[in-house]
Amino acid sequence: MIMAAGDGRNRGNRSTDRSSGDNRCDGRQVRSLVAPGGDGPDHPGGGLADVKGLCRFTVTAGEEGQRLDLFLAGKTPQLSRAMIQRAVADGLARIDGRSAKAGRRVKTGEQVILHLPEVKPSGALPEPIPLKILYEDAWLLVIDKPAGLVVHPAPGHPGGTLVNALLHHCRDLSGIGGVLRPGIVHRLDKETSGLLIVAKSDEAHRALAGQFKRREVKKTYLALVYGDPKEDGGRIEAAVGRHPTDRKKMSTRSRRGRPAVTLWRVRERFGSAALLEVAIETGRTHQIRVHLTEMGHPVVGDRVYGGAGRFRTVGDPATRARIKAFDRQALHAWRLFFTHPATGEAMRFSMPLPEDMAALCAFLRERGEG
Repeated sequence: MIMAAGDGRNRGNRSTDRSSGDNRCDGRQVRSLVAPGGDGPDHPGGGLADVKGLCRFTVTAGEEGQRLDLFLAGKTPQLSRAMIQRAVADGLARIDGRSAKAGRRVKTGEQVILHLPEVKPSGALPEPIPLKILYEDAWLLVIDKPAGLVVHPAPGHPGGTLVNALLHHCRDLSGIGGVLRPGIVHRLDKETSGLLIVAKSDEAHRALAGQFKRREVKKTYLALVYGDPKEDGGRIEAAVGRHPTDRKKMSTRSRRGRPAVTLWRVRERFGSAALLEVAIETGRTHQIRVHLTEMGHPVVGDRVYGGAGRFRTVGDPATRARIKAFDRQALHAWRLFFTHPATGEAMRFSMPLPEDMAALCAFLRERGEG
């Protein structure tokens, strides 16, 4: 599926009843992605099925000898291995009416019952915060996060966050890690705008996280940086980790840095600044901001890594004043590509520059410094 910014929302809500034969569940419904050839629709990536609070399974000859936890993992893919092991440890799994340990080997004809653990509330409160949703279905959302919106509640930001907004908007969450909350697959800094994926179920979250880990998700940013790069593009490969003295910052001089790769190219030159396209092969905290600063071209408005007085190096007084007045880091998550965790479809999104960055670029362009 190809989605362009502004094409609206897709609110798919297909379902297939999974309760048939000797493998059935009753009670509380939980969404599940079913692998091809299983109980759900046979299409790439699986389909949507109803799994319910009390699940009953009959062990077949082909399943004999499996550990109980592995057997249940194959039957309830919407649950993580850790959740199944906790459920077994809490006595929520029984074989022929008797409690059993995770390592118990199942036998042909045995009846296995699993009580799905209750999804716990997250503690965050739903809040009617407006959201710009580009795409939504039963598994995930793609949103355009505005600059200034914090993603997760934290000390100092207990409310007014993206999570609070999503809890108000989403009425069909099935829980992430046993907690009723949206699954933030990747993050954007508070002052960074642009595209963000949110999972609605534990399984969708794990599948998307796997794509990020395998570097299958492609993200491209637009960054307005100080100065005029000598080259038209390049590759920055430098480990990023916690700053050796300032624990609130990241650095390429960290004692325990993790490999990080950033690709960049000049999109437009303004003389005192340049607009770059930036693609990241890794997703380290503050990676783009740290790497561009190390390159000598920090992001405009970045008061952590760019230097609070960098605007003073701009020669033109009007340009200097305009850049000084820009009150956030000029970084925007522009393009996003990933594979839908259930359908296997290619998902492509793009969002043009937000109004504040677009206006600053227009001003620089009109000054004729490029």
